[in-house]
Amino acid sequence: MSDLANAIAPLTGEPLRQAFFQTSKAGSNMSKIWFITGAGSGIGAATAVAALKAGDRVVATGRNLDKLRNALRDLAGNNLAFVQLDVADEAQAKPAVDAAIKAFGRIDVLVNNAGYSLLGNFEELSTVEIEKLMATNFYGVMHVMRTALPVMRKQRSGRIINISSLAGIVGFKHCGAYSAAKFAVEGLSASVAHEVEPFGIKITTVEPGFFRTDLLDVRNAKYARSSIEDYVAGGTAENMWSGYHGAQQGDPAKLGDILVKIAGMDNPPKQFVAGSDAFAVVKPALEARLEELRTYEDLSKSTDGSV
Repeated sequence: MSDLANAIAPLTGEPLRQAFFQTSKAGSNMSKIWFITGAGSGIGAATAVAALKAGDRVVATGRNLDKLRNALRDLAGNNLAFVQLDVADEAQAKPAVDAAIKAFGRIDVLVNNAGYSLLGNFEELSTVEIEKLMATNFYGVMHVMRTALPVMRKQRSGRIINISSLAGIVGFKHCGAYSAAKFAVEGLSASVAHEVEPFGIKITTVEPGFFRTDLLDVRNAKYARSSIEDYVAGGTAENMWSGYHGAQQGDPAKLGDILVKIAGMDNPPKQFVAGSDAFAVVKPALEARLEELRTYEDLSKSTDGSV
């Protein structure tokens, strides 16, 4: 069985297969083709909805096809294709992108959204847990970007939107592993942006604050399974973070609308802080960093050697 066939195989049933392959030939030339990872919930699903409502076409990907279909069932049609993709598995990236090209002919906007949270004191997290997190939250971004970029280079156009986090700018207690993955996404995005801009490809990293997603849902969030006595007085990660679930002020639907706007900009922002809570944290943090930079300016410069 070919790689493309493997990607399509989970779409059982003739109606689903027909819906997957049918392409809207009468669509406007201005419409965009989106490829969204982690589209079964949260920001990914909201962005898919916003793009479809804007008249664009969407390839919605995720590990669980039933979850994808349920999340977007009200918008199912010729402008929406479902592709199974576990971003942590590098071998699945190319078949998924090939399936997108088979369905709609191109990819104009890639949204790397798939990810989950792993929270706990750094010493209490195992190497296996951290590596598994990085496989999805960082390497997953890398795998899909590496596969989509040749398509966009050939087109000489494209937009990549990588969903990072407030924790990708500012460190938080219990967030060492999660922040490490998001900081890595920030660095990858900023560097690759310079390399691909000559081909008409723009990269935006989005740093959301607290949004009403399932990131901290008890069924999704992962916490340290071991405990070190010295850290007990500081409380557990679960006690600190689980209370935020359901109380976040950020609206994924509104962010989805904003991402559609950003995708249409000739000169989109390189970094976009999403949410008033994120803005309130990031602005003073960056100002404090600048102040510290100025404070130690002479010491920094003192490391120069003679020419």
